[in-house]
Amino acid sequence: MNSQKKRKTSDLLSICIKAGKTVKGFDSVSESIKKGNVSAVLTACDASEKTVKEINFICGKYEVPVFSTELSKAEIGHYCGKDTAVIAVCDSGFAKGFEKILK
Repeated sequence: MNSQKKRKTSDLLSICIKAGKTVKGFDSVSESIKKGNVSAVLTACDASEKTVKEINFICGKYEVPVFSTELSKAEIGHYCGKDTAVIAVCDSGFAKGFEKILK
């Protein structure tokens, strides 16, 4: 991923967090997916294989797209105040924005 793509991802994530349209952390994200509140899920580049496999399984079951970012857990933590490997986007407009950047 190029640095421009990474910057666009972090900029959009920052706006999304400020708008209150995210859920942070694996357990919280999983619960939100099951409730049908999630439009997309982002994973950190340094998320564990197990975490990625489990989130892909849950998202597949509920037909929620998953996007890998080049942001680390610490970089995501910088924006949301908590180092996390998984962050849910709970707004279809923001989800489309991430899809455009990360596809």
